[in-house]
Amino acid sequence: MSDQQNELPAIHTWWPYLTITARHAVLIRPAHPLAPEVIEEIERITGATVAPGSVLSDADVQYVAAQTEFID
Repeated sequence: MSDQQNELPAIHTWWPYLTITARHAVLIRPAHPLAPEVIEEIERITGATVAPGSVLSDADVQYVAAQTEFID
């Protein structure tokens, strides 16, 4: 297995543009490899190639958590 698993495009360039379905897929399993459908969306949004089995970094997980917090 390669150390390149976390070589995702910067999360702020694609997270805001994911579909709700893709966001939910990430949120229910943030420490697991991204689903192929999520990878396809990231590639479509960014134009970058994302390796199968890619996972969010700790910083990416923190970003997602911050983006999903609601302010009352």
